[in-house]
Amino acid sequence: MRDTAGMTERLDAIEEKLAHLEKTVTELSDVIARQQKDLDRALDRNQRLMEKIAALESDFGPSATAHEKPPHY
Repeated sequence: MRDTAGMTERLDAIEEKLAHLEKTVTELSDVIARQQKDLDRALDRNQRLMEKIAALESDFGPSATAHEKPPHY
């Protein structure tokens, strides 16, 4: 009987740890999904800005300093 009680305690402990792990996995999954949405928005915004810059450069030509090396070179 004592052996069964020990096994029950061990099983309860494992089930408790599993429940915590499942909760953590769900939380991490939510974080990853949110970060992916943020990254997608940032990449989209970056693409739109690059297109605007390209359009401005085609209208006005590249800026005089666009290909100039910084002074520390």
